[in-house]
Amino acid sequence: MSADPLSDALAVADARSVFSGGFTASGSWAVRLRGRDRLKVVAVVRGGCLLVRGGGEPLKVSEGDVVVSDGAQPYVLCSEPGLEPLDSGRAVMDPASRMARLGEGTAEDVVCVSGHIDLSRDSGELLRRALPELIHVRADAAEAPVLSWLIGRLADEVRAHRAGVEFASDHLAQLLFVQVLRVCLADSGGLPPGWLRALADERLAPALRLMHGDPAHPWQLGELARAAAMSRTTFAVRFREAAGVPPLTYLLNWRMSLAARALRQDTVPVSVLARSVGYSSESAFSNAFKRSTGVAPRRYREAGGH
Repeated sequence: MSADPLSDALAVADARSVFSGGFTASGSWAVRLRGRDRLKVVAVVRGGCLLVRGGGEPLKVSEGDVVVSDGAQPYVLCSEPGLEPLDSGRAVMDPASRMARLGEGTAEDVVCVSGHIDLSRDSGELLRRALPELIHVRADAAEAPVLSWLIGRLADEVRAHRAGVEFASDHLAQLLFVQVLRVCLADSGGLPPGWLRALADERLAPALRLMHGDPAHPWQLGELARAAAMSRTTFAVRFREAAGVPPLTYLLNWRMSLAARALRQDTVPVSVLARSVGYSSESAFSNAFKRSTGVAPRRYREAGGH
């Protein structure tokens, strides 16, 4: 692996950003967006609106803002509270631009582009557990200039509809998501315990890079604590508070995530795979994998990871 835990986690989760379209709106309007167990990304290209989620107070989202939801619960974007929302699946979409039209008239007071992060390959656990239910990146955030540029390019692709638009749009959506995660790393106070919050802790990051850079090494608590320049006890307590699990449990979970991805994608023999994630025997690895996933490695491979 690359010893870049963020890149590693995105790769192992098989996270794939897909641009799915967007909408223009004017007047009075409301639309319900559903993640369907996928991370949902919405970027406001022009104007502003309100976001209402679970009966809570409306959240104002403005031009240049990006919202990422965990997909567990739907939310409503609207011009004003109290309107009956249209389900996004029922909105009439232009097949060429993949943009829907909401509200009255032909004006474009509000323009939003949206996409989703497909987490189906690992059931979304690796990424979803590390993120809050809703991320609101405001246009004045430190990463705003890059986000603004990506949003602009994504909007341009939608409008121009040039050759290669789907490929370009999907890759821009991927970069947009990475920038949102970088915002989370820069302001980790709202993150739940997990690998992303641990990575945001500069004191813990060296130990994470060791585990990601050489997952087959038989890392011991003392080695990892020295890398973080802490005592064993201080390191263990701080790591658990940030990651939600002890250091060696994190290492075990990471190895199982690597193994699951390899079983989905490769035909490498299980005995070879076992050594690559730190197990001296196939049986020891198989037992550990079954305890972690509930299914033996060969059965997991035969089922395609599902």
